Amino acid sequence: MRIVTCLLRGTPLLGLLIICTLASQALAQVRIKDIVVFEGVRKNQLVGYGLVVGLNGTGDRIRNSPFTKKSIEGMLERLGVGNLSNDGLKTKNTAAVMVTAMLPAFAKTGSTIDVVLSSLGDATSLRGGTLIVTPLSGANGEIYAVAQGPIAVAGFNAQGINASIVQGVPTVARIENGATVENEIPFKLNDLESVILSLRTPDFTTAMRITDAINESFGSDVAEAMDLSTVEMYPPDKIPIVDLIATVENILVTPDSVAKVVIDARSGTIVIGADVRIDKVAISQGGLTILVENRLEVSQPAPLSIGGTTVVVPQSTVSVETQQTKFTVLEGDVSLQRLVDGLNAIGIGAPETISILQAIKAVGALHADLEII
Repeated sequence: MRIVTCLLRGTPLLGLLIICTLASQALAQVRIKDIVVFEGVRKNQLVGYGLVVGLNGTGDRIRNSPFTKKSIEGMLERLGVGNLSNDGLKTKNTAAVMVTAMLPAFAKTGSTIDVVLSSLGDATSLRGGTLIVTPLSGANGEIYAVAQGPIAVAGFNAQGINASIVQGVPTVARIENGATVENEIPFKLNDLESVILSLRTPDFTTAMRITDAINESFGSDVAEAMDLSTVEMYPPDKIPIVDLIATVENILVTPDSVAKVVIDARSGTIVIGADVRIDKVAISQGGLTILVENRLEVSQPAPLSIGGTTVVVPQSTVSVETQQTKFTVLEGDVSLQRLVDGLNAIGIGAPETISILQAIKAVGALHADLEII
C-alpha cells in the first residue's frame, strides 16, 4: 500500500498532518502470513515471582515489604538456614520482582527465552542484581521454564543530599536468554485434520479473497471461508500440514478494509483511508478575535509645582479583528484528493480540520467510520 503524506500549506498550525492512504491494486498485495494467524502457531505468556539479590542498598525495605521478608525467610529455610529471629532481617540488598516471558510456538526443552523483571516493592533500582531461580508458569498453572541470572538495567537513579536524577526506569530489567524451557506444550501440526486461519482484521471480502487465492493456487477446493475472520483449509492427499502452511503463507492477496478516518487530537494527525467518500457539502471557516491590551502610564506633576505626586495610571485598549470567512464547496462523491484540496483552499489548522470532519459526519455526508484517539 502506498502512503502519501500531505501537509496543509498556509495553515496557522504547521503541526497538522494528513496522511492519505492511496490504494493501488498492484502495490497493495500482501502475503497471507502477514494478515492471518495460523491455529496453534502462537506465543504463550509466562509469569513468576522471584527475588533479586546483590543490590547495593537499593532493594526493598523489609518493614515496608512484608512479602519480601517472607520470601527471604522461605528461601533461606530451603537452603538450610533456619531459626531467624524477627530482627534478623534488615537487608536492603534484596528486592521482590515479577518475572514475565513469552514462550515461542513449538519451543523445545533446553531452548532459552528472554525474561523481563519488574519490581514489586519499594526498591529504587535493580542495577547490579542477580535473579534467584524462579519457576515460570502458564495460564494453566504448569511450569514451562525456569529463570535465573544477572540482570541488565537500562535506566539509572542517582541522588545526593539536596538533588536527585532518574533516567529511564531502573526498577525494570531484562535478562537475555535468562530462562530455560523445561516443559514443552504438547501440540503437533501434522495431527490436525484441518488448519484454521484467523484474520488479524476480520473482513468478509478479505476472507473470500484468501479462500479464492488458496483454491486457485492448489487447483482444488482446499480452503473454505467460515465467517469474516476464519478460513479453514483441508490439506490435499499426501501433502503434510507443514508443507501446506509454508506454501499458503507466501500467496499474495489484496486485503480489503472499511472506510475510516482516524484522528489523533493530541498531535493533530489525521489519517484518511482511500475509500473515504463525502457527499456534496459546503464548508466555511472564519472567526472573531478580540484583543485586550493593558499598559501602565506614569503621570508626573509639573516642574516646581507644590503638593503634586507621581501617579501610575492604567490604560486599556480593546480591538476587534474579524477574519474573512472563506467558503468552499465539495461536490458529491468527493475523492481523497478533492477533500485535501478543499481543506487547503480554506487554509485551516488542526483543531478546525477535526471540527469540520466531525460536523461532516454529523450531517451524514461522511461515509466512513470516524475514530478519535
